[in-house]
Amino acid sequence: MEKDIHLTDTHFGKLQEYLREFVYGGIDGAVTTFAVVAGGFGANLDAGILIILGFANLLADGFSMSVGAYLSAKSEKDNFDKHEKIEYWEIENLPEVERGEIVDIYKEKGFKGELLDKIVDHICSDKDLWVAEMMKDELGMMRDSKSPFKIGLATLISFILVGFIPLMVYLYDFFFPTNLNIFLWTSILTGLAFMIVGFLKGIVNQTSAFRSVSETLALGLLAAVVAYYVGDVLKSFFI
Repeated sequence: MEKDIHLTDTHFGKLQEYLREFVYGGIDGAVTTFAVVAGGFGANLDAGILIILGFANLLADGFSMSVGAYLSAKSEKDNFDKHEKIEYWEIENLPEVERGEIVDIYKEKGFKGELLDKIVDHICSDKDLWVAEMMKDELGMMRDSKSPFKIGLATLISFILVGFIPLMVYLYDFFFPTNLNIFLWTSILTGLAFMIVGFLKGIVNQTSAFRSVSETLALGLLAAVVAYYVGDVLKSFFI
């Protein structure tokens, strides 16, 4: 039983690693799709056209954003690996210079005398530790344990899942016609989605939940208002 609990905690911890990507992917998905819906509503577009535009935006932008997140994370990883190889080469070929840099680093931290010598000897006795110290303290670089592929995947999944919410009522009403105020209910559901994602954003950024929720709601509202009036204005020119 304890083993099962440990495995569950481990898997949950792994999911938590990608919470930031899920949150920001979800925010972008909801904002962009709701903006399309609001713009289409402002332009009095037919529900079928609005659904097509919404899904085209959802899939295309979701894929684009996830690819961007993947390439960014992969670039950072490749950059880290490149500098790490350079540090290994320098330790192998310029050990005294690199040792002197370790001495300088720990002097700046306040160490001196015999204690400084012991710390430097300990670090320089282990190449992996030596390189890790140089990467962190000299270059200010730390390896990100997260997979670039999983970063892109988490972004894509959250973008599509949360971004689908503004289209739910329109899609339901298209197949099962109702007398509901579709845009009103879409706004309510999307607002709830913004609140949930905003709350999660507060956890990720370790900020006030109220502030994070308010900011996310305000962002979504602003995007929708702008899109609505753009659609309303352009309607008179093109429709």
